Amino acid sequence: MSKAVQIDQNGGPEQLKLVDVTVGEPGPGEIRIRHKAIGLNFIDVYQRSGLYALPMPLQLGMEGAGVVEAVGTGVTHLKAGDRAAYASNPPGSYSEVRVMPAKCVCKLPDAIDFETGAAMMLKGLTVQYLLRRTQPQGGLHAGDFVLFHAAAGGVGLIACQWAKALGLQLIGTAGSDEKCALAREHGAAFTINYAKEDFLARVKEITGGAGVKVVYDSVGKDTFEKSLDCLRPLGLMASFGNASGPVPPFAPGILGAKGSLYVTRQTLFSHITTREATQEMADELFAMVTSGKVKIRIDQRFKLDQVQEAHRALEARKTTGCTIFTL
Repeated sequence: MSKAVQIDQNGGPEQLKLVDVTVGEPGPGEIRIRHKAIGLNFIDVYQRSGLYALPMPLQLGMEGAGVVEAVGTGVTHLKAGDRAAYASNPPGSYSEVRVMPAKCVCKLPDAIDFETGAAMMLKGLTVQYLLRRTQPQGGLHAGDFVLFHAAAGGVGLIACQWAKALGLQLIGTAGSDEKCALAREHGAAFTINYAKEDFLARVKEITGGAGVKVVYDSVGKDTFEKSLDCLRPLGLMASFGNASGPVPPFAPGILGAKGSLYVTRQTLFSHITTREATQEMADELFAMVTSGKVKIRIDQRFKLDQVQEAHRALEARKTTGCTIFTL
């Protein structure tokens, strides 16, 4: 048996219940893992609310770290006793123990502790695919300006550091002076408090009117339209989240009028469809963390039975850095 967080219907944080579930043996291509720490992400909120519809009852959670207890047939990259971490479908990491597909589970380097492993996988792999795989025409080069919304969040703080390591000039937005200061401490070249300033006007000022090569946007509805106007001609709008709600429909013709812009909607799980791709991305993330170029900041810790409180804090934008559940 295992404690696990489950919902029976979509709704608010009050739907989150801690229940007992039966955990069996891993089948072919699967492992059983006992978690030491679990990551909290905005995708969990989307799945709980129903923005991303999934069958019920639903056990939540996309990210965790722990010790492999057993492996099924065909699994060769892991064995019982290995320290491991993952970001993976299907959901289910909000649990003490689970059986899950092995292909997106990676051995965790000894230099990285379980809490860091749980906090970094989904968010760190997201930054990897954004900065390294989701690039504008001509690529990204040292000195280029990029705009990154929600720069003081878990993904944002990793992006600030990674962008600095690449020599990029990251302009980060956040909702308070304190969050802006945090983003600058982690490598943002410029920050904009969108509660006080028009981020479009500031981006134009910072870039001398030229605009940025790419916007990375996890906020969605509230920032999408102005973000398009922050782009230089042939720039890329990379949407990867909906924290303020989904982007409403728009006429593709506006992209031509604004400078023949590119728009893409990205998800991590399109990038980690194979064992090889997952490991390649994870290796680069592990190297950035073990080198010290990227430090994983964990600002909130909750127990699993505090899951409702954790979701409320995340949705109210009261969190900074990463949030984890400890066991």
